[in-house]
Amino acid sequence: MAGELQRARAAKGKVAVVAGPAIVRTGAGQHLVRLIESRYVDRLFAGNAFAAYDVERALFGTSLGMSSELAFARGGHENLMRAVNVIREAGGIAAAAQKKILTGGIMHACVRHNVDIVLTGSIRDEGPIPGVTTDAIEAQKVMREKLADVTHALLLATIQHSLAVATMLAPTVKTVCVDIDPSAVERAVEHQPLQSIGLVTDVEPFLRELADCVTEAESSSGAKK
Repeated sequence: MAGELQRARAAKGKVAVVAGPAIVRTGAGQHLVRLIESRYVDRLFAGNAFAAYDVERALFGTSLGMSSELAFARGGHENLMRAVNVIREAGGIAAAAQKKILTGGIMHACVRHNVDIVLTGSIRDEGPIPGVTTDAIEAQKVMREKLADVTHALLLATIQHSLAVATMLAPTVKTVCVDIDPSAVERAVEHQPLQSIGLVTDVEPFLRELADCVTEAESSSGAKK
């Protein structure tokens, strides 16, 4: 997969990442940030929860009020709503990053490196943050437009978003679906049977290994030059 990403970047292809909240909650966000900083991500598709959890972690060190380091995190679940309100007050994710209110995390990296962010909401959201498309029909329209020139897609730990995107991809798009649930992987791959690879695993080790492989390949390439 690292080789595919390198070839895509060299050929000026477009790589889309469809990201689930588990990326933030498992600590895999740092690896996705590495890929973004290395210019291997052109589009990020996610739900409101993903963005809210990432902002919460960047601001308060928790996601959904929980910390991987502390049994009882200060603020608890209130941190999520605080994070949402901070972004609302700032005027959106991009505005928060530009004002240096948001100084880390995946969303911050996307803003810094001009990655297109496509956020869609659902009836379960605890208050959509600015920039989230809450109308389902309008969201589909926006997603189709942003997927039109995509050449590679990573569907990571989000069955609903993965299925939605898989049905919109052209048959030539090379797709990798990663999820801990075998049925989720099977369903996503069914939509792209000729160009898809499914991997049943936790998303954290996958992203860590992918980011490491890309970094090593770039280091080797630089050494040869």
